[in-house]
Amino acid sequence: MPARTFTMPNSLNESLANQQPPNTETDRSSLNGIKEAYSPSEREPLAKSGPKEKPGITYAAQDKLPKLPIPELEDTCRRFQAVLAPLQNQREQDDTAAAVRDFLKTDGPELQARLKRYATGKTSYIEQFWYDSYLNFDNSVVLNLNPFFLLEDDPTPARNNQVTRAASLVISALSFVRAVRKEELPPDTLRGTPLCMYQYSRLFSTARIPTESGCQIAQDSGSRHIVVLCKGQFYWFDVMDDNSDIIMTEKDMALNLQVIVDDAEATPIQEAAKGALGVLSTENRKIWAGLRDVLTRDGESNNAECLSIVDSALFILCLDYTEPKNGAELCGNMLCGTSEVVKGVQIGTCTNRWYDKMQIIVCKNGSAGINFEHTGVDGHTVLRMASDVYTDTILRFAKSINGQAPSLWTSTSPDPSKRDPNSFGDVSTTPHKLEWDMLPELSTALRFAETRLADLIQQNEFEILEFAGYGKNFITSMGFSPDAFVQMAFQAAYYGLYGRVENTYEPAMTKVFLHGRTEAIRVATLESVDFVKTFWADNSSQQKVDALKKASQKHTALTKECAKAMGQDRHLYALYCVWQRAVDEEGAEAASSNGCSSPVDGPSSEHGMSPPQGPSKSPSPPRSSSANNAGQSRSPSSKVPLQQIPSLFSDPGYDRINNTILSTSNCGNPALRHFGFGPSSADGFGIGYIIKDDSISICISSKHRQTKRFVASLEAYFLEVKRLLRSVKKGESTGRSKVRESGQEKRGGTGKVIKGQTQGSEGVPAPGMGEDEEEDEELGGYGFFDAGMLLQALKASQEEKEKPSGKGAGNTRRAIGKKLRVSEY
Repeated sequence: MPARTFTMPNSLNESLANQQPPNTETDRSSLNGIKEAYSPSEREPLAKSGPKEKPGITYAAQDKLPKLPIPELEDTCRRFQAVLAPLQNQREQDDTAAAVRDFLKTDGPELQARLKRYATGKTSYIEQFWYDSYLNFDNSVVLNLNPFFLLEDDPTPARNNQVTRAASLVISALSFVRAVRKEELPPDTLRGTPLCMYQYSRLFSTARIPTESGCQIAQDSGSRHIVVLCKGQFYWFDVMDDNSDIIMTEKDMALNLQVIVDDAEATPIQEAAKGALGVLSTENRKIWAGLRDVLTRDGESNNAECLSIVDSALFILCLDYTEPKNGAELCGNMLCGTSEVVKGVQIGTCTNRWYDKMQIIVCKNGSAGINFEHTGVDGHTVLRMASDVYTDTILRFAKSINGQAPSLWTSTSPDPSKRDPNSFGDVSTTPHKLEWDMLPELSTALRFAETRLADLIQQNEFEILEFAGYGKNFITSMGFSPDAFVQMAFQAAYYGLYGRVENTYEPAMTKVFLHGRTEAIRVATLESVDFVKTFWADNSSQQKVDALKKASQKHTALTKECAKAMGQDRHLYALYCVWQRAVDEEGAEAASSNGCSSPVDGPSSEHGMSPPQGPSKSPSPPRSSSANNAGQSRSPSSKVPLQQIPSLFSDPGYDRINNTILSTSNCGNPALRHFGFGPSSADGFGIGYIIKDDSISICISSKHRQTKRFVASLEAYFLEVKRLLRSVKKGESTGRSKVRESGQEKRGGTGKVIKGQTQGSEGVPAPGMGEDEEEDEELGGYGFFDAGMLLQALKASQEEKEKPSGKGAGNTRRAIGKKLRVSEY
């Protein structure tokens, strides 16, 4: 078996230190000029299929992008208080305000100055801290860090089986790899402004490598092979030459994959599961680091070489033997695999994974998805890859019908079937099976890792909502931002179930800046609280819609601020990290001399310092027992020992803002069926959603927190709010008098309100009434009523019971209570 040398790159610290900072004085207009410097055919490669004219378009704008700005300290503190306001009572707000005042007078300005000095010459003030928060995470990455995409089925039925679909996806993915390596991938843009493309360089041939002191991200820029997992067994073969050209046709790829499937099926699945080393990548990171040492310590074993081949692969292709029965099972399979124990042996797909790398997963029936290691890339980057891959599979099929069909790529690899085999170089396109030396301690570790993974899977549940009632088109026609509209749905549905508002997170992309990642949008606002209370109370349709508009407008404004890096979470976290570094530099002697017990170690998940989970939350610092009196201000002139945790970080409000209950993310387009991730807290929900033109797809995960009921609540809300919007719009279109509306819906008069006729004598809907408005106007399920809406339902029911029947009914005494029959005694 040919050896592959996996070269460990420089550490992230060295890489970031060696990067040249951009010109911070760059005028924004020069960014638009980058795009104009290329022809329309280069910016839109689908417009033609000829060769490109100028190389290097992918990263052309990198040196022109502005640096991520450091917000003003006072602005960040103001935002911090604002996002906590809807989550706190008055006493808690007063305590937080006192902690902020103390922070601004004492520690804050010093930490801000330290952060600015640290950021000088750096690419981004948050980047190193952000990577550290992920790489120092010790727990399993499964359900905690790695998100997933579920692709739509291939529109060509012939490809919707495992081998043909997998071969098609791999060829398209390799075309994407080629475009990135040759810098032919057109840059992402936002309203004509180029976005940072740095993450694409970290997308392929990278691996998360655990060590005793935390994980590292390693990359082999010369990688040219893929690894295929089938029934927990590992195979590899070369797919590219040294020039990054693809050396296999789709037919060749399908033949290789079929050979692998046949070979894997020759081994009984119970036997294969005993050597499914991929499950070790689901372990606690420190345990996994020790097991990697076991794998590589014997010089005579080929385990080290096998491990190198896996780590350095372009990506992992997982061929599952199962066919999930429904959408929820499909999502669970893409996120964490299935758990199925037969005769004491785990044979579920959870053992057919390698979570330290990007994985393309294909089920037996051709359903496909992507699970990706989240440290170096965000959902937006992987979404571009998934979308281009899906699009290319369609265009290549079109080209097989019509040779003049366009191509997604500005240039393509030479046809491998027409090349001289000697031109491929030293490659091996024949599949090779990796044969691990199963040491006794590895077998034991594998069993323990599998049982822990099975526990983790069983602790979580997944439900989906594929709402086909309406989508982006209807929402925008009603004057709402689609994202804000759906976010308010989450707020209303949760409040309808639990009667309270919780901390909610949504990421805002900041890739308009160099090496930008995300900023945290805190969705719960005073306006959203007013909306959910208005919606669930006995108010008019107009009042509810007006409250929804105000809440949506507030969310849209917050999103725009966060996209400009004007949020609070990232800045506060950077200030905390600067404080922690200062404590480390001063050393333990200063801490002991002041009698403080503040931690001086790196971030630890045991103290609430868990990294952003999936696309969800940012870390929060540990609490210090020596700094709980946040409201007691210190003199600005007194020298504050750094070991004493700053008042803002010791305030309970900071813990609360970093405990996300509703972790949400909007990421998708028509290429995806679903997108999702695990919950970021034990009592929370992980909500991935995709807003399409005429539908909304939502995948929700939780640790068995009535997820199915929450999905039902969401669906009921979507139907109810559509009725409200249409009723308000209908009232506007018919010129309904505001005085009449006020008299009918707001004034609490005595007697029954007489409603106009809505149906003709034959039961035909009146003009202007659609089928949806004919249906029951109440939300289904008792869990969706609060006191106000329940009151309406009870009143309507009581009115029916009180209707007189027959002569003399008016003199009949109404019976109160349930009438019992003698037989019931």
